[in-house]
Order: sequence, then C-alpha cells, then structure tokens
Amino acid sequence: MDVLSIGETMVVFSPNEVGPMRYAHSFTSHIAGAETNTLIGLEKLDIKTGWISQLGNDELGHKILSFVRGEGINVDAVQLIEDAPTGIFLKEKVRQDQTRVHYYRKGSAASLMTNSNIDKDYIAKFKYLYVTGITPALSDSCKETTFHLISIAKELNLKIIFDPNLRLKLLSEDEARETLLKMISLSDIVLPGISEGEFLFNEKSEEKIAQNIIEHGASTVVVKLGSKGAYYHNENYAGYATASKKIEVVDPVGAGDGFAAGFIAGYIDGLSIHEAVEQACNAGALVTTVKGDVEGLPSKEEIEKMKNTKITDDVIR
Repeated sequence: MDVLSIGETMVVFSPNEVGPMRYAHSFTSHIAGAETNTLIGLEKLDIKTGWISQLGNDELGHKILSFVRGEGINVDAVQLIEDAPTGIFLKEKVRQDQTRVHYYRKGSAASLMTNSNIDKDYIAKFKYLYVTGITPALSDSCKETTFHLISIAKELNLKIIFDPNLRLKLLSEDEARETLLKMISLSDIVLPGISEGEFLFNEKSEEKIAQNIIEHGASTVVVKLGSKGAYYHNENYAGYATASKKIEVVDPVGAGDGFAAGFIAGYIDGLSIHEAVEQACNAGALVTTVKGDVEGLPSKEEIEKMKNTKITDDVIR
C-alpha cells in the first residue's frame, strides 16, 4: 500500500437552508475528516491507502466505517469501541459566502486513541505517512500516539507528509505553535496554508514561510494561497502554480484536503514539482464545486479535463 494516515472522521450535519442554524428545519448528513478526505481523494487518483482510527460502536460509527471502506481505504487498523461515541459536527452556511463549523467531539472514541492503536507490522506495509495537526490536538493521548506513530514510520523509512490544518478551537495558540513546529521538524514534505505560515512564523510572505519550514528540517514545502494557487520550494526548484481554470465555488470546505490528495498523488506518480502542485490546485478547485467534503473529490479523468482548456462542453455525452 502507499499512504497511511491517522485521525478522526465524523458525521457532519448541514442545514439545507442558508442562514443562522437556529432557523434550520432540515439537515443533510455527510462523512468528513481531514485525513479520510485526503485518503479518499488519493483512492480516486489510484493511490492505495490505509487509515488508523477509533469509532464508537454506534450507528454513526458503522456509517463512517462502511462509507470509508466503500471508498477503497483499508480499515484493518480501525477499532470500534463501546465506551465512547462517534464525533459529529455541524456545518452552518451563515451567509452565501460564509461557512461556520461547530464541533461536538470532546470525549469521542477517536480522542481516546493510545499507542496501543499503533501496529508496527501494519505501518510497514506503507511507503508514506500523511499526518495533520488535528489529531494531536484531540487529546493528550492522541498527541502522544501521533508522535509515536511518526517515530515508528521514520524508523521504517516512510516519508512523512504533514498538513498543519491548524485548529485553534482545539488548542491554545502556544501549544498549537509548539506542536506544529515539532511536527514540521520531523516531516519531509509540509503543506501549510498562508495563514498557518503567518501564525507559525509571523511572516506574510510565502517565500519566507517556505524558507522557515526548510530551515526546520523539511525538504519540500508547498504553501497554499487559496484562489491564487500555491508556491512551492524544494532543494532544486521554487515557483508558483495555479488551477488551470477559474471555477464557481459552491462549498469551500475540503479544498485543502483535495489539494493534498492531488499533490501527494502527483508526487508518488513521479510528476515534476510544478506538475504535482498544478494537479493539487486543480483537485482543490474541483472539490469546491460540489457541496460536501468528499463528494467533489476528482478522478484523474476530471483533472485532465480541467487541464484541457479546449474542452468547453457543459454536458458530457
């Protein structure tokens, strides 16, 4: 298998109406979690993946497990437990251009993960470990487990890919900064957003953010710049890439996970750094055209169509 990750996946409930949630009468449910979003995106790009996690042995836990397994992710390292529930969150469309997220995950099954969830023989089946800053923020035991997993992955020569995914609702600023910087120092590839770089280094320049991350030990950095594309820097190249076309944004949540999937798949497939980042930009853009965190994750064919600016048909026949 190719890419392993660890993290919490939840069921998200979204009001069907735009406006404050107190006025909502009907909701739609989706499956969402930064790590599984990215793994599903990788599966759609023909990269084989696995997931370490815990879910409550409840209906929502079974819903998530069935969904993730159905998307092709290996779930041999996912445990169902009796003593804690599966986490949920609510995604509120306050205005047409403003989304607000409310988490209900404290004490969830995933937050109770420990080093006992980590099986070295299972990790040895993979070539890459993809981690985010969310999992160590869930609890002290999750933080310890995340660093334990990274240490084993490095011992087994897996390449570490890190997306900070800053969540200040889960950690204080000081603890978040300390944790993310430590994870950067242990990573080979880092995929920060521009706001995360500013938070970590008090720098607004993507070039300086990338240089700071390189100095902390990473070999490749891709700084996400939203609709402007991304800036990349490694030992041989530095430059910018953008999506091939401008698109109409329907739902911005999940774009970063699609970006990560597009880049990692391109990297594994041997694309140049520029081509991999361009693929990431296209994948992230396509995610935003569909409501839901994973529903818009593209296939290789969709990314190729995005790149081919000569294709203008709205209907595929």
